[in-house]
Amino acid sequence: MQNLLASVNVETGRSVARILPTAMTDNSPSRLSSLRQRHNPGLLIISALKLGQALLFFAVGVGALRLLHKDIGDVLEKLAYHLRFNPESRLINFLLVKSSILDERLLKRIVEVFFIYAGLDLVEGIGLYLEKTWAEIFRKLTLIRVSLLTVNILVFLYLFSLVTARTKRIHIARSNRQDS
Repeated sequence: MQNLLASVNVETGRSVARILPTAMTDNSPSRLSSLRQRHNPGLLIISALKLGQALLFFAVGVGALRLLHKDIGDVLEKLAYHLRFNPESRLINFLLVKSSILDERLLKRIVEVFFIYAGLDLVEGIGLYLEKTWAEIFRKLTLIRVSLLTVNILVFLYLFSLVTARTKRIHIARSNRQDS
């Protein structure tokens, strides 16, 4: 909508109609920018959490990357000593036993997963901050979302079963060596 300004020319006595520039109208971008909408506080909080989570995943990924080509058991022992944990603790012994199943290939996969999750959380956090519809997490369930969740759960269960089976094989092999 354009605003018209009617005026009378003093010299000729004629009325003159002029169209005001769009910068002067009520719907102009300059006026609208001064009336910016405030961000939804709930989305801001979720966005901050997602961005923090992305930072955490990135940091853990970098930490896991630094463990490549190192003996993880030794690193955990040094960490437990530095943090003054009891070296005979069940938790420390459990972690040392479980660290023996981590090899270079598995550690590389773990690093990749952490970086992928960091990237996804970063994109989702930015999308939530910008209030993009595709980033909102409180939407109704659809068949696609339920399917993706189911696939993720199945992948997790499969990987968990692989790790537990490998751990059982290692324990059986160790007990067979000790019996011999």
